[in-house]
Amino acid sequence: MSRMEIAFEELNLNIVPFWSNGLVLTAGINEPGKFNPMTIGWGCLGFSWKKPIIMVAVRPTRYTYEFIESCESFTVCAFPSQYQKTLTLLGTKSGRDIDKLKESGLTPLPSTKVACPGFNEAELILECRKIYYDDLKPGNATEAVHDFYRTGDYHRLYCGEILAIHGESHYRRKAE
Repeated sequence: MSRMEIAFEELNLNIVPFWSNGLVLTAGINEPGKFNPMTIGWGCLGFSWKKPIIMVAVRPTRYTYEFIESCESFTVCAFPSQYQKTLTLLGTKSGRDIDKLKESGLTPLPSTKVACPGFNEAELILECRKIYYDDLKPGNATEAVHDFYRTGDYHRLYCGEILAIHGESHYRRKAE
């Protein structure tokens, strides 16, 4: 991959495909067995508290939850379309049961600003520092939201300050 550093203000995203194509959230530190990747399909990207942020959601039942709870950072990676099978694997199998890294064939890549790795195969890597979290509360949700939580396994939301962005050139807004 030929990634370059991209300032948040220069980030060029079509936000719907960005989320709906699937992303890989990785939490932990870049040491064997001390991080776990999982596919995510929704969240928010924006600006809050005078910082560029991304909000991701993790259910407490997911293996990644243990890592994001115990570490200060996480990464979010976008992959080219040929990695759809890999994203399916990372979203449907648990790191408790299999070696997801070995099964996926992905290559961990040290981050520049956080302890959590990105992946060499990613075309976009967001390096993030946790700055806020909260649990979705059933009493605050409408029926449309409750439909996603029939078993009561509500997500915990994490806001991460985006400290670094590395992406291929099509993720960088062209100068006007």
